[in-house]
Amino acid sequence: MKLLSLQSGLNQFESCNAFLNEFEINKNDLIITCSYIYDDFFKSYDLPAQVIFQDHYGAGEPSDAMIEKMIAAIDPERPYERIFGIGGGTVMDISKLFALKQMMPLVDLFTGKITPEKKCPLILVPTTCGTGSEVTNVSIVGFPSLNTKLRLAADALYADEAVLIPELTKHLPHSVFATSSIDALIHAIESSLSPLATPYSKAFGHEAIRMIIHAYRQIRTQGFDCLDALMDTFLVASNFAGIAFGKAGCGAVHALSYPLSGKYHVAHGEANYVLLTSVLKKYASKKCSSKYSEVIQILSDALECEPGEVTTRLDELLSVILEKKPMHIYGATPEDIPAFAESVLTYQQVIMSHNPTELSKEDIMDIYNDCL
Repeated sequence: MKLLSLQSGLNQFESCNAFLNEFEINKNDLIITCSYIYDDFFKSYDLPAQVIFQDHYGAGEPSDAMIEKMIAAIDPERPYERIFGIGGGTVMDISKLFALKQMMPLVDLFTGKITPEKKCPLILVPTTCGTGSEVTNVSIVGFPSLNTKLRLAADALYADEAVLIPELTKHLPHSVFATSSIDALIHAIESSLSPLATPYSKAFGHEAIRMIIHAYRQIRTQGFDCLDALMDTFLVASNFAGIAFGKAGCGAVHALSYPLSGKYHVAHGEANYVLLTSVLKKYASKKCSSKYSEVIQILSDALECEPGEVTTRLDELLSVILEKKPMHIYGATPEDIPAFAESVLTYQQVIMSHNPTELSKEDIMDIYNDCL
């Protein structure tokens, strides 16, 4: 059994200038980013690379339509030799696909009809503190025609180099910080619960839990004025969580969030947040692997509460970072619940295999109803 595999080089630079000096971006490179990131941090360098701005082709998280428009925007007279993905989870998930030899039709790629093969080196630079996507082999894309998101996991999606630049996270909008950092916490929790977790992946996942909870408690005590000083902590914790779930995967929280996000366009981290403690409460009612009690004890210690109080105390702490909303606020209805559960069982079986216990359709519906 392989205990851990880090297939991406890991780099950190104190500034964008130091990063550019090291990687020497040239005219044969393709940069995928967002216009506001590029304008704030890179425009003044007058880089010779071809640049595609993701936000010019659609808002929010990756969708098949957005990616198809971006493919059409590539200059066929300028074949690229390296991909630089500089942005949040949307940019990184898309950049991974552009590094493949064949990515179309997208639905065939994501349903296994096309085998992912890498075409060129991929360098990923996160600008949020949540996805950990810079060190994972996963890309998630929304397919509105299917009313869900689909997940592609393949070694060809690993970045050749992951680059951490704390400077890029200093001016995150509050909502992006909140949803992305909560997503990182959920990556750490779910990967630690997975049957695929090893002592090595758990070391990263458990430490990410401790780091994020400790930083959230500082924010609760000191207010958001201390956030800039904590951004390095969140960036590293997100990376730790990415390493952990890159090995062990995520589970029911993610799986159940995809139908909600797919139908009602709820941001990924926010949809996960809606479901987190309801999933943990469902696990508490069932016989779970020992990994469940391990994670609850780590949360209990970090929150300084009894194990039986973890879900309540966790909700209280996270509400300081972001208001938790029930599913009906986003438009979900009781009539959605059976279809959502069926979608999970149809499209998310791989992710559901990462739970510490088996969840039936009735269990899944119970969780959704608890969140409604």
